[in-house]
Amino acid sequence: MKRESILVVDDEPSMRMALSESLESCGYEICTSGDGVDALKKFHDDRFKVVITDMRMPKMSGMEVLRGIKKISPRTPVIVITAYGTVNTAIEAMKEGASDFIMKPFSLEHLESVVKSVVVKNGEKRDELECETKRCLITGKTIITKDKKMLDLLELVRSVSKSKSTILIKGESGTGKELFARYIHKHSNRANMHFVAINSAAIPYNLLESEMFGYEKGAFTGASQRKLGKFEVANGGTLLLDEISEMDFHLQAKFLRVIQESEIYRLGGKDSVPLDIRIIATTNKDLKKCVAEKKFRDDLYYRLGVIPIKIPPLRERKGDITLLAEYFLENYSRLNKMSKPTLSKEVVDILESQEWPGNVRELENVIERSVLISGGEMILPEHLYLEGSYLESLKNRQPAATASKAFTPRDITLKEMEKGFILETLEKVGGNKTKASKILGISVRTIRNKVNEYKIN
Repeated sequence: MKRESILVVDDEPSMRMALSESLESCGYEICTSGDGVDALKKFHDDRFKVVITDMRMPKMSGMEVLRGIKKISPRTPVIVITAYGTVNTAIEAMKEGASDFIMKPFSLEHLESVVKSVVVKNGEKRDELECETKRCLITGKTIITKDKKMLDLLELVRSVSKSKSTILIKGESGTGKELFARYIHKHSNRANMHFVAINSAAIPYNLLESEMFGYEKGAFTGASQRKLGKFEVANGGTLLLDEISEMDFHLQAKFLRVIQESEIYRLGGKDSVPLDIRIIATTNKDLKKCVAEKKFRDDLYYRLGVIPIKIPPLRERKGDITLLAEYFLENYSRLNKMSKPTLSKEVVDILESQEWPGNVRELENVIERSVLISGGEMILPEHLYLEGSYLESLKNRQPAATASKAFTPRDITLKEMEKGFILETLEKVGGNKTKASKILGISVRTIRNKVNEYKIN
């Protein structure tokens, strides 16, 4: 069995030696560092299962080491040791993510006990994460966050999930509005019933009414049998009206009546159908502005917004970026049966500096492409595909040695850049057009046509 690796950080050689000998006798593999700067470099090059750091050191304090470790790998446990500790220092360290806090002087037996406890707990957390990851790969639905605003928001929706009140979830595209809706359903007393999602913008107006309300046999030409609408399918469960602002203004009145009366009439039907459903609506627009512009009914707005929830964009929760990136790395490495690559420090800095207008969905796409391009190795800046910034990085890179030799970094046209990028991607995946299409986000047919256009085999 592979031994657990531990990084010990202390500026005193005698203390490093004592800690190393004690922990090695317990079966751990120990690496030491005399200062925080060196420690972060070693951790970046070779991730450790646990980090033990002194608090007061030259160049970089133990608190800075703790923050640096958590920035690179939020789930790695860090134990802080100090002779200058106070209650406030302990609280600050724990708030920053320290797994434990040990005061000098201490016995080696106490240290061994603390380390063992942290290793066991971290192993249990890893097992839980692995099970959660496997579950998420099956369902594809989960919320990953450590942001306080998001955690408070999740606590709020849990507290209201068992009510029947309508909920309006607001947020930019890609923030996870549908995930929140599913989270509410999962924690409600309707969790064993249907969750039905309707994209208000995806269904044409002339079909939306029949899709939602259903119809009786003979209601119109082609209605050869009765069909249940989405309201009836969701009966007893939850109905999600996605992007409600896109719903036709005249159809909004019928939806308002359904919410008020808790019943529907199928098209061509004479008898009402009673409903017991929880309605959740989402929007990426300012509905108040839509109301003012007479594009959305004010009475429906107030009916939907009994419990309003606003999801913050990714740029307002920077602490989640690396956490989400690590989660997506795990997901797409497993899906593609590849070894999980690591994120270089430069990539972490780039990811955390982005505004992410497409939010979590955009970050997920970037990481998925990076996993495929990197081939299971460390992800470097050149593996990223970010709007604008990646094109600049392509210009500054050395031209490829083979198929993309024509791709020069200076004074090139957009068409030449496109050609160089496509050919270089094909080269990276051994000419596999299917893999290249996934990385580039275009169809296999488009790649085939482009290659024919370039007249290159």
